[in-house]
Amino acid sequence: MKKNDIELLSPAGNLEKLKIAIAYGADAVYGGVSHFSLRIRAGKEFSFETFKEGIDYAHARGKKVYATINGFPFNSQIELLKKHIIKMAELEPDAFIVAAPGVVKLCKELAPQIPIHLSTQANVLNYLDAQVFWDMGVKRIIAAREISLKDVKEIKKHLPEMEIEIFVHGSMCFAYSGRCLVSAVQMGRVPNRGSCANDCRFEYTLYAANEDHSTLFRLEEEPGVGTYIFNSKDMNLVSHMQEILDSGSVDSVKIEGRTKSPYYAAVTAHAYREAIDDYFENSFDANKYQKELHTTKNRGFTDAYLIHRPFDKSDTQNHEYALSKGSYEVSGLVTEDEKHFMCKYKTYPGDEIEIFAPIGAKISECDNEIGKIYKKDDGKYYVSFKKILTDTNKELDSVHSGNTNKIQLPSSLPYLTMLRVKNEEEELCSK
Repeated sequence: MKKNDIELLSPAGNLEKLKIAIAYGADAVYGGVSHFSLRIRAGKEFSFETFKEGIDYAHARGKKVYATINGFPFNSQIELLKKHIIKMAELEPDAFIVAAPGVVKLCKELAPQIPIHLSTQANVLNYLDAQVFWDMGVKRIIAAREISLKDVKEIKKHLPEMEIEIFVHGSMCFAYSGRCLVSAVQMGRVPNRGSCANDCRFEYTLYAANEDHSTLFRLEEEPGVGTYIFNSKDMNLVSHMQEILDSGSVDSVKIEGRTKSPYYAAVTAHAYREAIDDYFENSFDANKYQKELHTTKNRGFTDAYLIHRPFDKSDTQNHEYALSKGSYEVSGLVTEDEKHFMCKYKTYPGDEIEIFAPIGAKISECDNEIGKIYKKDDGKYYVSFKKILTDTNKELDSVHSGNTNKIQLPSSLPYLTMLRVKNEEEELCSK
């Protein structure tokens, strides 16, 4: 396998995150306008106009954009769906991501010029199902998260021309590749139409009842086990990228997370970009990538099902907490003029703030009246401010999130560079 044969595919929940994913190493991104997408809340971040802007932005940089039309429509929605397919095709995405066989057929009829990628919601695990969709004109399958690498190889052996995409990072669902009704039953929000309420992440109190004499008592929690009984850990396969790439059967590795933060979009793209590039340069270092990925908020990590089968281990669930934890906060994001940043957390004069820059960024050291940019022995660059100055030269004692003033940098930094600091709560917990 050649370096250009493997695609790194990142989530694009909105236009800013699309740009960030590309800046930090993604070859392609996926997202959509809310209609008929399985991330309705993320889809609302895009209008048809901004999604087209994102497509043009990506294409200008030699990157691809895949549009999600992977919901499961009711009969009453089919005419609206037809109009949506035609309108999305006019934006010229590089592929449609589709789940339902009927929608595959409809896309082929209404927009034959747009390649079809089969959503993971179609649950393809074997070459028989893959063959059916290949015969329907599907160019790529996004395999079910439950698939093994052995089965990926088998599909590729039977269908060498079909592209195979696999998830390597992000949230895992308690149900079979998202086929869940818990949220629909409890909250009226239908997961398979994009509005999952994540009921599986809640902590539940368990009771035992006897209907004959109406006895009801609460079950006591076993210390250290907890009652997050449906809560899956997040997938993290970066340590297995060597095995994945060695297989020669995977065409695209996909990161989940359209509703996650811009920082998540940056770090995951950056880590997996480095892992892929280092693999081809024979300098693969799993610890380096894991260290970065652990700075993002997560529910704990598991390598899920691709390498090991579920019955081989029991570490796929998080029984302790549902709230994500991360070791860093984004302090600021560098603006398009590359001379300022927008505050996302808080910044005081004298703070040492790490610079987390896009792939291939060039950073110059400096020391002036505003502050200094310097490189430490750990090989990373940092910035420290002597003054907090707005773009109108107003001096502030400090700047906090919510402040809409652009803040001057000591020297230019690349657009979309992130300034980050250790999470104070995490630091206290480690002491």
